[in-house]
Amino acid sequence: MADFSRAEVDGFLRPQNVARAQLGLPPLQWDGRLANYAQWWATQRQYYGDCRLQHSGGPYGENIFWGAGKLWQPVEAANAWVRERQWYRYYSNSCAYNNKCGHYTQIVWRGTTRVGCARSVCNDGNVFMTCNYYPPGNWVGQRPY
Repeated sequence: MADFSRAEVDGFLRPQNVARAQLGLPPLQWDGRLANYAQWWATQRQYYGDCRLQHSGGPYGENIFWGAGKLWQPVEAANAWVRERQWYRYYSNSCAYNNKCGHYTQIVWRGTTRVGCARSVCNDGNVFMTCNYYPPGNWVGQRPY
């Protein structure tokens, strides 16, 4: 179902694994089952035509991305998530006031080992991308690493 070139897979994986390496964490491994699930959800967003930032509600950790126009690529979504690092406060285990950092903390969640991602161009011409993670992270009260 999810059929990506090596460059697209690397676009999703490389920024996330660089962020993990900076913390001494092992790299995430690409998982075809997770990629198929991500593609299913991205196709649902495409089918409904709105590319709305809506989570699937599935059993995995999940990062989602929306971009105006059809030119957005996997590396841009992954980089956007990793940039949230600047808002994560390790000692309080929280995000800086009025900022989001949960995409980043999912990426660097110590117990997460696998990821699969997908990209869809929706009927409105915008892009929806998602990555799913296993085991999921972002457990309340726990630090990611």
